[in-house]
Amino acid sequence: MRVITGSARGRRLKELKGMDTRPTTDRVKEAIFSVIQFEVEGRRVLDLFGGTGQMGIEALSRGAAHCVFVDIRREAVQLIRENLKHTGLEDRAEVIQGDYLSYLMQSKETFDLVFLDPPYESEMIKKALQTITSIDKISQNGIIVCENGSNPVWPSVPEPYELQKEYRYGKIEVALYRRHA
Repeated sequence: MRVITGSARGRRLKELKGMDTRPTTDRVKEAIFSVIQFEVEGRRVLDLFGGTGQMGIEALSRGAAHCVFVDIRREAVQLIRENLKHTGLEDRAEVIQGDYLSYLMQSKETFDLVFLDPPYESEMIKKALQTITSIDKISQNGIIVCENGSNPVWPSVPEPYELQKEYRYGKIEVALYRRHA
């Protein structure tokens, strides 16, 4: 697992041991960033199920202004901090240990780009999307990138949000939601 491009290009990121974390493959990450490449620079990013931090770190490396990483596991939060330090991007990041729903409800921030990659086969994407769209955590024209296993049923969202596009990369499915102006 490495940073694909930008200021931290080529840096290898540490991974958590065990099966609790399933990092996005480099192939899928590269495909996602190819789709959103012009939507990253200068943006405020939320990596809601941080894990290793690789999606938010990739965004920071590509010029995102700031990224908030949220994960409930202490070891994941520690690893994200280590990966940020290793890539030299910690000055534009905030790492929070806590529950994703609690963070969404308590935070006053809005974001331009949100990554949602919770454990597959859970209801977490649905709950996160419902919460994000009901309390308007996304700026105008902001994007939510969701990753899940094969054949997910992507939740519907209220206007001004819209499921813009779905992508399939082998057994991985990615959905792009957008908040229209």
